[in-house]
Amino acid sequence: MHRGAHAFVLLNKFPYSSGHLMVASLRHVAELAELGPEEAAEVHELTTQAIAALRAVYRPDAFNVGWNLGQVAGGSISGHLHEHVVPRWSGDTNFMPVLADIKVVPEHLLVTRDRLRDAWPG
Repeated sequence: MHRGAHAFVLLNKFPYSSGHLMVASLRHVAELAELGPEEAAEVHELTTQAIAALRAVYRPDAFNVGWNLGQVAGGSISGHLHEHVVPRWSGDTNFMPVLADIKVVPEHLLVTRDRLRDAWPG
């Protein structure tokens, strides 16, 4: 979706909500402490830009932003560090995942990609 010199932004293939994306270093590292200063700064900057683009396109009420460090913490790709950015809206929870093991996302990932790419700052 967006690529910098040290990090990139990609959509989550299994999103919690429309616009759920991740920011990862280009270099394959598993621990936050392994990021160099330039990598850490760019991950932070891309996270800030992602929030700006998501605000412009989806107008969420809030965001969940964070790291799942290690497989036990929910890191599905625990060997490659990535930060999640998840837009949230008041009342956005539903019971489909609990009752039917189904996630409901109202927009195809390619549409999300195009909308965010067009709104990306800079």
